[in-house]
Amino acid sequence: MCKASAKLLSGGESRIQTTRDTLLSHCCFVIIVVVSCLVMHLTELDQDCLLHLFSYLDKDSCRSLSLTCVRLRQVFLDPQLWMLLHFRSPCELRRDNYVLGSSLRYLAVCWHSSRVKVCNIEDWMKTTFQKDLCRKHESLVTDFLERVCHMCPNLLSLTLSGCGHITDRDVINVLQSCKKLHSLSLENCARMTDSVLQAVVNHGHSLTDMRVDFCRNVTQAGLQEVRDKRPEVHLSALHSGDMIPDSKPEEKTQIRRALQKFLMFS
Repeated sequence: MCKASAKLLSGGESRIQTTRDTLLSHCCFVIIVVVSCLVMHLTELDQDCLLHLFSYLDKDSCRSLSLTCVRLRQVFLDPQLWMLLHFRSPCELRRDNYVLGSSLRYLAVCWHSSRVKVCNIEDWMKTTFQKDLCRKHESLVTDFLERVCHMCPNLLSLTLSGCGHITDRDVINVLQSCKKLHSLSLENCARMTDSVLQAVVNHGHSLTDMRVDFCRNVTQAGLQEVRDKRPEVHLSALHSGDMIPDSKPEEKTQIRRALQKFLMFS
């Protein structure tokens, strides 16, 4: 190839590269302008429209969008956005991607994990390692429900599943504070006893639907009392009342000794 041809080819490549860079710059400029216009128009929407748009986002996306400007932060903090909250583990309760307020109507904390089995072990039977695992989250749901009692008086529905550390007192406080509660679902909550059922009779005046599934410390007598005194409540108790309840260490020892004696003299 001669020098003149090489020079001509090199010049052509340079012009092509320059043209590409120019086109790319124009495209970037157009994208920036379009995004700027979208942001401008988004913030100019009224509160109801913005609330509707936010309602399609998950909690993390709502929080991220709220950090872009003051206007969208105001939408994020509006209690009307948070009429429904669903958490898939107690650890999610620690995050700052939601707002508790008087507009909350439907609340669910559902933990479906192998660690729930550890939480449901009776405390006196847990190993040191198992106690350390539980110590990291055992008070999270209790503390959260206490906040709900103070901030969400209009709650209509509460679902707690796999929350092995909550006690009767936690649920009773909700029944006493949230007078409009009409649906209560407790599933695989090992520490629930007949005290919760008695609280339903005494305080759950608006309650129309209740589930106590796989709660091993609930008895048939407690379930029957709810059916007798609150017949208008639709009560579901899958396996509750038929499971082996918790027992104290000394009770286990007495049973073991009785079994040993039986085996010795049989």
